[in-house]
Parts: sequence; C-alpha cells; structure tokens
Amino acid sequence: MALTDIAVKSSKPKEKAYKLSDGNGLYLFVSPAGGKLWRYDYAFNGTRKTLALGKYPLMTLLEAREAHLQARKGIAAGRDPGDLKKQTKADSAINNANTFEVWAIQWLAHWRVGKSPRHADIISKRLTANVLPVLGAMPILDITAVDIANVMRGIAGRGALDVATSAYQTISQIFRYAIANDATARIARNPATDIKPSDIVQSRPVVNQARVDIKELPVLLRAIDTSETRAVTRIAIKLMALTFVRTSELIGAEWHEIDLEAKQWRITAERMKMKTPHIVPLAQQAVELLTTLKDITGWSTFLFPHQHDPKKTMSNNTILQALKRMGYQGKMTGHGFRGIASTGLHEQGYAHEHIELQLAHAPRNAVSAAYNHALYLHPRTVMMQQWADYLDELKAGAKIIEFKKA
Repeated sequence: MALTDIAVKSSKPKEKAYKLSDGNGLYLFVSPAGGKLWRYDYAFNGTRKTLALGKYPLMTLLEAREAHLQARKGIAAGRDPGDLKKQTKADSAINNANTFEVWAIQWLAHWRVGKSPRHADIISKRLTANVLPVLGAMPILDITAVDIANVMRGIAGRGALDVATSAYQTISQIFRYAIANDATARIARNPATDIKPSDIVQSRPVVNQARVDIKELPVLLRAIDTSETRAVTRIAIKLMALTFVRTSELIGAEWHEIDLEAKQWRITAERMKMKTPHIVPLAQQAVELLTTLKDITGWSTFLFPHQHDPKKTMSNNTILQALKRMGYQGKMTGHGFRGIASTGLHEQGYAHEHIELQLAHAPRNAVSAAYNHALYLHPRTVMMQQWADYLDELKAGAKIIEFKKA
C-alpha cells in the first residue's frame, strides 16, 4: 500500500533501521537515530543503485513522489538519475565559486592598471559599499536585469543619482570582463544590456550655475583681491577665472600635472568629465599664481589640500563660502567663471571650436581622443594669454575694455 502523510509523520525509530515502501522502489528509510530519508532503489544498465532524494520533513511525501517520478522518466529516456544528481552538485559548486564578488575582485585588479590611485579607490569603495552587499554572494549566472535594477533603485533612493549610474556602468564592465575570461564558457551574456540607466534613474533638471554679468566682472575681480579669505582660496578662485576648468578639476589638481616651464596643465583622463586628457595652456598670470602656491602647498600631492586633512582636497564649499563672504551668495559660483569666459570669448570673435575645446565641451570618441586633447594648442595658448590680459585690464579700469579681436 502507498504511504500516507500520517504514516510518515508517525513513524518511530527502532533498534534497527527499516523501510516504509511507497511503491516502485520509493521508500522512507528510518534510522535508529530517528533520521528519515527518502530513497529510490532502481536498476540502470543491469546494475542495482540507490538514489538519495532528500530528508523528511524538509522533503514532504508529495515532493518525494515528484522527485521519484522525474528520476523514473530519466531512466526511461536512458539517463541515470544518479549521474544527473552528481552533475547538479558539480554545477552548484561551480556556481558557488562563480559569485559576482569573485569576478568583481578580478575585474578591479585588471581595470585599475593605468588608472590614477585616487580614481581607482573611489570606484573600489563604491563597489564595496553599494553593489557587493546586494550582488556579491550571488552566482554570477543567476543575476538578472531585475537584480541590477534593484541595486540602482536602492542607490537612487538615497538621492545619489550619479552614483547609481556609475554602479550600473561598473556592473556592466564586470560582466563583460567575466564573459571574456570565463574558462568554462558558461557566462554567455551581460544582463545589464537589457536595461539602461535612464530606465531607472530620472535625469536631474538642468540648473544654470549662478554667475555675474561680464559687466560686473571688474568689481568681482577687485573683491577677490581684497578679500580676507586665506591666500590658498584666493589663488583657487583666481585660477578658475584664468583657466575656466570645472571646479572638481581644479580642487582635485595634483602637482605632477603642472609644468610651469612649459606653461601647461595636463589633466589626466580619469579626472575629466569627458574621460579624455585635457591640456590647459597657462597664461603668465596663472604661472605666477602657481609659483606662489607651490611655496605654500608644494609639500602636498594636491595643489589645494584640505586645511585639516592633507590626504583630502579642498571642498567645493570652500570656494562657495569665500564668494559668499564677498557678497556674492546666489550670484556667483566657481563654475560661473566658465560661462563668463565662454560668453566673453565668443563675443570677441574667437573660434567656437577653440573655446569649446578649451572648456572640454568638444565631443570626443575613443579614436580621436588622444589627438583632440592637443588640437589647436597654439591658438588656444594665445587665446588664454589674451583672456588673462583682458582680466587684468578689467580689474584695473572702471569700464569694460575691449581686448584684441581673435
């Protein structure tokens, strides 16, 4: 007779192990210690074998019958269920060794070669803090686009929209690396390609950075000169006016990027928004400021080290607070110097492509990036010196002084 749930549940251990048959080779094995195991005795190619199906009560009678049925179907199709179980265990072991974290560690070691230590450290920390706690322990083969989307939603929910997009890019790179380097050839596709960051993360509204009109620039330049803020901060603001780089590019500047003799500031690709190298020709006024600054902060890796922690850089808030104390809260930001320079240079007739390239706006691709960063270097050098001279004339005069046409 077939077993019942009550018979299975009420079975008790005896001095010797015994079996409760359910028919067709399926039975419950009850050990003297009280353990209950579902087993299936079968013959395959003339050999008697026993297949362990699972433990009761983790595997119910109904589940044992379903596993028994699948094993019998396998035998009928010429497949040994014992071999299939061994393969399943082997696949599980591979999956457990093939976790996302295992591949993430390998990718990071491969990717960081040639990257700046600071940039590599940022990506590593973001990976550890935002991605690995969710995906790290999962077999990489089991990860779906939904899992990746959930990681991004969790980050975006904190308001860190840029970090969420960066996490997506990192996850996608890890999958591409795994596909290219998986010796078993089991990792065949990148689930990140099933979604786009814009599917998860809403775009930030475009906010125009506050800036004064070019006619108000003379008063601002004199206010910077007479400001009681510390010298390093004054130099930072003046350099923004002379170079019109992005605030993050300025405050993250390192001394090895500066060549005072060549009058050039070469910013590495890792620190640029466009992820390609950028050359900033330095006017004589900028060289003099940097020479002074080197006497103050030349001991540090950074041009603008944090006042209390030399391992960090000055914060963007330092520049904003300095402008606030000058009376320019809500009227001017460090980024505003970029807009002023763009407007002024265009009005004076300089070539649009020269201005855009100097602002690092020019579209670049992987093929042309190494060439474009040095493109138009001579006319840009002339333009930057004339812009610096123009600022000096503005500061010295009471009215707008036209500077040389391009």
